[in-house]
Amino acid sequence: MFTGIIEEIGQVKTIMQKNHALQLTIAAKSIMADMKLGGSIAVNGVCLTVTEFNSTSFSVDVMPETFKATTTKLLTSGSWVNLERALAVGGRVGGHFVTGHVDGVGEIIQITPNENAISYQIKLTSALLQHCILKGSIAVDGISLTIFAVSAKAISISLIPHTVKNTSLATKKIGDVVNIENDLLSKYVYNLTKSNLTSQGINYEYLQQNGFI
Repeated sequence: MFTGIIEEIGQVKTIMQKNHALQLTIAAKSIMADMKLGGSIAVNGVCLTVTEFNSTSFSVDVMPETFKATTTKLLTSGSWVNLERALAVGGRVGGHFVTGHVDGVGEIIQITPNENAISYQIKLTSALLQHCILKGSIAVDGISLTIFAVSAKAISISLIPHTVKNTSLATKKIGDVVNIENDLLSKYVYNLTKSNLTSQGINYEYLQQNGFI
């Protein structure tokens, strides 16, 4: 479990690929202090397991399912990635609960400076959009963010200078794709209402329209 508060921007050193399987070696600094073999780490919002490490870098394996469903297949040597260690029990949750299980990808279609902030408009599939609500939470490349607008095809998020400076979103441009993880609570509520309450005339849309979610 993660919080979506990025701890460090790492850099991909090497990539070993065999068909749809990858081994990534990523250079990092501050998060190496308590690195453990077999530990979980979020790389651009994807929960991966540490298989090797030394004082300056760590390695993770990407299995075919993750390769196909996330932006890991687009990484190259030199790519900058958002890194977050797993949430420590008793720690503060500064963002929202993020599992590291990416639901899909979105495409950045607009980047707009807005005084001290930068707004990003991200095009999503209908399957991802159905879990997005105004002022709700979403993880974009592992970053916990608030949704400021929802349209028929896209959402808008806004980043303060600190977030831009300390995450890899600063390197993104229009046309780039990002990993998306919808809010965990929204997914549970959607599944529950869809399977158990539709016979009573209560569904996800009903709860949303009446202010329950």
